[in-house]
Amino acid sequence: MDYKQTLNMPQTAFPMRGNLPNKEPGLQEKWEAEKLYEKVQSKTQDRPLFVLHDGPPYANGDIHMGHALNKVLKDFIVKYKSMTGFQAPYVPGWDTHGLPIESALAKKKVNRKKMSVAEFRQKCAEYALKQVDNQREQFKQLGVRGDWDNPYVTLNKEYEAEQIKVFGEMAKKGYIYKGLKPVYWSPSSESALAEAEIEYQDKRSASIYVAFDVLDGKGLLDGDEKFIIWTTTPWTIPANLAISLHPDLTYIVVKEDATKYVIAEAMLEKVKDKLEWNNPEVIKQFTGKEAEHIVAKHPIYDRDSLIILGDHVTTESGTGLVHTAPGHGEDDFVVGKKYGLDVLCPVDEKGVFTDEAPGFEGLFYDEANKKVTELLNDNHALLKMEFITHSYPHDWRTKKPTIFRATNQWFASIKDFREEILAEIERVNWVPKWGETRLYNMVRDREDWCISRQRTWGVPIPVFYGEDKTPIITDETISHVAQLFSEHGSNIWFEWETKDLLPEGFASEHSPNGTFTKETDIMDVWFDSGSSHAGVLHHREELRRPADVYLEGSDQYRGWFNSSISTSVAVTGKSPYETVISHGFVLDGKGRKMSKSVGNVVVPSKIMKQYGADILRLWVASVDYQADVRISDDIIKQTSEGYRKIRNTFRFLLGNLDDFRLINRVEDDNLEEVDKYMLIKLQNVIDKVRNAYENYDFSTVYQTIHHFCSIDLSSFYLDFAKDILYIEANDHPRRRSIQTVYYEIVTTLAKLLSPILTHTMEEIWSFIPDVEEEYVQLCDMPDAKEIANANAIEEKWDFFMEIRDDILKGLEEARTNKIIGKSLEANVKIKANNDHVAHVMREIPHLHQLLIVSNVEWVDEITDGKEYDYVTVDISKHEGETCERCWVISDTVGTDEAHPSLCTRCATVVKENY
Repeated sequence: MDYKQTLNMPQTAFPMRGNLPNKEPGLQEKWEAEKLYEKVQSKTQDRPLFVLHDGPPYANGDIHMGHALNKVLKDFIVKYKSMTGFQAPYVPGWDTHGLPIESALAKKKVNRKKMSVAEFRQKCAEYALKQVDNQREQFKQLGVRGDWDNPYVTLNKEYEAEQIKVFGEMAKKGYIYKGLKPVYWSPSSESALAEAEIEYQDKRSASIYVAFDVLDGKGLLDGDEKFIIWTTTPWTIPANLAISLHPDLTYIVVKEDATKYVIAEAMLEKVKDKLEWNNPEVIKQFTGKEAEHIVAKHPIYDRDSLIILGDHVTTESGTGLVHTAPGHGEDDFVVGKKYGLDVLCPVDEKGVFTDEAPGFEGLFYDEANKKVTELLNDNHALLKMEFITHSYPHDWRTKKPTIFRATNQWFASIKDFREEILAEIERVNWVPKWGETRLYNMVRDREDWCISRQRTWGVPIPVFYGEDKTPIITDETISHVAQLFSEHGSNIWFEWETKDLLPEGFASEHSPNGTFTKETDIMDVWFDSGSSHAGVLHHREELRRPADVYLEGSDQYRGWFNSSISTSVAVTGKSPYETVISHGFVLDGKGRKMSKSVGNVVVPSKIMKQYGADILRLWVASVDYQADVRISDDIIKQTSEGYRKIRNTFRFLLGNLDDFRLINRVEDDNLEEVDKYMLIKLQNVIDKVRNAYENYDFSTVYQTIHHFCSIDLSSFYLDFAKDILYIEANDHPRRRSIQTVYYEIVTTLAKLLSPILTHTMEEIWSFIPDVEEEYVQLCDMPDAKEIANANAIEEKWDFFMEIRDDILKGLEEARTNKIIGKSLEANVKIKANNDHVAHVMREIPHLHQLLIVSNVEWVDEITDGKEYDYVTVDISKHEGETCERCWVISDTVGTDEAHPSLCTRCATVVKENY
């Protein structure tokens, strides 16, 4: 007889290799065909609602690692919540307006000049929707479960209608106005930008010190002095109308080589070093407020530059005197308005000088820097020029520098309801906590939000103008436009005549002849996505406002988190979210930003094709996502090893459940104590994992389960149990006891890991006998259960595991010294080092099996052993023969005549069962 054939070896068909890239698409197709999303919603329909609101990614290009990180994190949360007593719908969305889509069409040789605005907008919509389809398929490949057939898209007519209503409500409350102010202007985009669309990059700029001659000293100065200003934007000198001093600072007249200069006293040493003065002599002191209304001469033009006062002046850099051009700076504009200065802005929308700057007409502003400095030098006004590299605002789309430029724009007056926003920020739960401070400080310092854009592809600003140019925004016009947009879409704003967009019979005192015009600017795309609380949460029946969670990248504190709470508080008085979670950026393995030019870009599609989506999902679970995270081939390979450990653990468990059904289950009270111990360990895992999920701490979920698989199971429980599972008869009580716990472990871990390893756990679920649901995603998360005498059992067996470590050290040393090869060759003598150890160890049955050795002897004395912390161990090679069936070395091999190659234990099993 071939006794090896009588072993209860694992018979599972569950494969060792995941082969995820080939299996996952089939699983996804099955879920879609069988409407798994709808099944989950149906099962959970009577539960409390949990809403994670999807911040819309921009519909342009393939998804990148940031997208993958974001969507998978959201999927973890939604799936977990649907398994823990909530209905958790997930409605994905897309942001579909804006410059990048216009630019993409230009690259495709779409000539917008040869078509109407409405025709070009239709091309933009078609392109955007293709991008939505492309990204949707890629997100589905990640295993993200959602209502993919019914997403929200910001270009949809219903969404646009709700956005119009938000604008109208804000206008009704007086928060919307049009005004002339300097705003961030992007010459490359030919449009105004909001703060959220600005990013800072290093830029090399000319740093110049310029002298302004005093024309009228107003009795304080003699008239032969020169005011010194410092600037890094020489091109704004043609727009200079004033010089600002701080009213409370002390200023001095300094004489150097017979020339008198005016600077702040606190800046003397810095200016002296910069201008290389030899022996400056202070000949006069005065405060800023004493110098108010002194008149200086512009260094290029024949016009005055007035001395004015402003609290924005500091002595952190420069000279303590600030060159003031009201058309090109926010502080300049505010202080200039106080003094009735013109808002001179001699630069057009392309960044080119107009005839308001004689001598510079037609020059691009950056190119004008050289000519300005040359003229200043010719006029003996340029005291110093050097080049510095400093952080400078850039257009976040085109990556090119912006300027401040005074134009007529539409603004949302954040300052009018800022305190309400700040109060809501303090009420919201922030993960991580520093997010609260970050957004709070942004809003605290915010005055107005420029919401108009001089572009084509976006939602029109729904404003009409009377014959006297007065803007008209009424409940009637807003309601009518919203209704038209909900029926026809916003393209009609550019297709229809103005009169056809107004309510029938509409009249206004501002248009006695009944003639009206319409605004041509569109809204900031952040107003689009920031209105999603109305267009999605409030509008869709399966959702609600406020959402429980918003989760996006940390760049959204200035973006979607900001615009959403601003518009929501403006129209409802409340935040649109209860909790905000932010994640970091994805960097390469060396911590560098990914860049095509550097060649370090890691693409999700490549990882999924090579390793599978579950490996990518496991990587997401393994990192500290709240900070910047790293990814590389080596990191993914490490993740694959972690996955392999988990998969192989499941494979072993499933293999040993081949003949097990729930009818074979052993009640908890009747389990072997070591099995109870592992069941208790499993409850600890449940507690820790559930708590980690609740706190959005997914790395702890992964680490806890991986540790349980590697240490508690593979290194102990699964290892020693082979001698029982493979050798004893099928229905042996000890075997069924172990199988009962195996079943608990495999079903529990499959549920706990389902939100993370979505594909693998469904594959595993299909191999588990007698499961309660068709899909593991339809199950509820396990709750930790009470086990009788759990504390005492855990304390006892934890102590045993420490003692076991000592014995394992002895076995390893014996193996190193060639005393034994396999551990089953060992005969182990053990002496307890104290009474407590002796008491515990003598209560542990089947010790040789737990240690995977052939024999264990307890002795009172050991003369030639090795002493460890708890026990002294003496290991020798067992002199008996090896049983052909169980491989244990035993003195009983051959004592049964019918089975001479078996030990008495195996001989008995074979005779009774085979």
